[in-house]
Amino acid sequence: MNLPRAARSIATRIVLIGVMVVVFGTITRYTALGHFLREDVSAVVASQQLALATFAAKDVEHKLVERKEVLENMARALPLELLQRPKALDAWLRERAQLQSLFSHGITAVRPDGAVIGQASATNPTQARLLEAARAGRWSVGSLETSPADGKALIPVAAPLRTAQGELVAVLVGRTAVTAPDFLNFSDRDRIGQGGGLLLVSSSDKVFLASTRADMVLKPTPPPGVNPLHDKAMEGYRGTGITQNAQGKEEISAMVSVPSANWFVVGRIPTSEALATVGRAQRYVATNSLVVLLIFILVAVTSLNYVFRPLRSAADHADRMTRGEAPLEPLKVVRDDEVGELTAAFNRLLAKLEQSQRQMVHMAHHDALTGLPNRTLLADRLHQTLARAQRMGECVGLLYLDLDKFKPINDQHGHDVGDTVLVKVALRLGAVLRESDTLARVGGDEFVIILGSLNTPEREQALVAAQTVAQKCIDAIAPASDPHHELFGVCLSIGIAVEQAPCEAGALQTAADNAMYLAKQRGGSIYCVAPAISASA
Repeated sequence: MNLPRAARSIATRIVLIGVMVVVFGTITRYTALGHFLREDVSAVVASQQLALATFAAKDVEHKLVERKEVLENMARALPLELLQRPKALDAWLRERAQLQSLFSHGITAVRPDGAVIGQASATNPTQARLLEAARAGRWSVGSLETSPADGKALIPVAAPLRTAQGELVAVLVGRTAVTAPDFLNFSDRDRIGQGGGLLLVSSSDKVFLASTRADMVLKPTPPPGVNPLHDKAMEGYRGTGITQNAQGKEEISAMVSVPSANWFVVGRIPTSEALATVGRAQRYVATNSLVVLLIFILVAVTSLNYVFRPLRSAADHADRMTRGEAPLEPLKVVRDDEVGELTAAFNRLLAKLEQSQRQMVHMAHHDALTGLPNRTLLADRLHQTLARAQRMGECVGLLYLDLDKFKPINDQHGHDVGDTVLVKVALRLGAVLRESDTLARVGGDEFVIILGSLNTPEREQALVAAQTVAQKCIDAIAPASDPHHELFGVCLSIGIAVEQAPCEAGALQTAADNAMYLAKQRGGSIYCVAPAISASA
C-alpha cells in the first residue's frame, strides 16, 4: 500500500481509534486506580491508626484505673481516727506512698471542703471538680496542675473516703508527674511507619499530655481553625479522618477517648507515607499499559490487514477496470449487507435497551405495587425540599404513616387482598395531598409524606398546616369514609416532625418515626407531633 491509500484506509482509522481508546483507558485507569486505591488504602490505614489509638487509650485508662484502685484500697484501710491526728495521718500516708510508686508527688488527704489534712508534700489547692465527684461517690481525674516544689506538670486522681454509714469525711488525692516513668509515656514502638505517631490530648487543658515526639509533650494544642479535624475532636468527635496538621502536612488520623478523663488519644500518619503504594501502583499500570499499547498496535495491524484483504482485492479489481486493464463488469453494490444487518440489529437492540433502561430507572425509584416513590426517590426529594426550604427560610414538614390493623388482612384474606388495600390507601392519601407534596411507600404498610412548601418560617404555623394534612389523611382512611368496607377497617397512626431549615434529613425522619410509634402506642387512628429537634437534642 502506498502512503495516500494507507492514510485513507478504514483499517488505519480503526487502528488510530483503538490507540486512542487504549490511551484514554490507560489515563482513566491511572486516575481511577489512584482514586480507588487512595480510598481503600486510606480506610485500611485509618483502621490501623484507630486500632493503635484504641490500644493506647486502653493503656492510659488502665494506668488511671490502677491509681484509682490504689486510692480506694488506701481509703478502705485508713483508720478514720487518724483524720483527727494530722501528724499521724501524714506519717501513715508517707508510709503507704513509699510502698508503691504510682504517685510520684505523693498523696494528700483533704476534707470535703478542700482543706488539707496533715502536712503531705503536695500542697496544690484541691480542684473543685475533684471534690464534686467525691461528694457524688465517684473517683475522678483532675485538670493539669503545676507542682510548687519542682514545677513539674501533675495529674491529680481523687477517691472519696467514707464512713461505714456512707458519710464523706475526706478525699484522698494522689498526684503523678506527667513525665513520670511508665505513666503517660509513648515510645517509637507505639506507632506505624516513620512519620506516624501518637498524641494524648487533654480537651479541658488544651495541652498535649504525651506524644511519640518528645518536643510536643506539654505543648498547647493548635488554635481553632488550624486543624479542622482536631477542632472536631476537641468538640467530642471520635473516629477517623484526613486532615492537615499544624505544619501543613496532610495526615490520616484516628481519635479514641480515654473514658475516665476528658482526654483522647490521636493515632496519625502522613498520607505521603501511608499512600506511597498508590503511586507505585499507578506507575506499574502506566508501564504495563505502554507495553499493552505496543502489542495492541501490532496485533491490530496484522488482524485488520487479514480482515480487509478481500475488500482491497475488490477495490483493486474495480480500479483495474477503470484503467481498462480488466474487462468491464458490474460490481454489485449490496446495501443490505452484513454491516447493514448489523446496524439494523444494533438499532433494534438499542431501542430495546433504552426501553428497558427507562423501565429500570422507574423501578429503581418507585414502588412496584403502588407506583409511589420508594426510599431512594424519597431521600432525593427530601434533600431537594430541605435545600429549597433553607434557601427560602421556611419550615419543612415530614409525616410518617403506619397502617393499623393491616396484618390481619394478610393473615385472614391473603396477600392479594392486602396488596389491593395498600393500592387503595395510596390512592386515597394521594387525593388529599397537593402536587408539591411527596407521598412515598417505604415499607410493607408504612408511608411517608414530605410537605413540599409550608411557606412560613414559623414552626407553630407550619405545625398547624402539617396537622391539617395529617387529619385529612386519617379521615380519608377512617371507616366513616369507607362505607363499602373496601379497606377492611384499617386506620392510620401518624408521626409529625416539623423543623425550620437547615436541619438534618436523618434527624427529621427519626423524629417523625418516633412520633408515629407514640401514636401507635396511644391506640392508633391519631397523630402525634415530635418535639422540636433543637429542643430534644
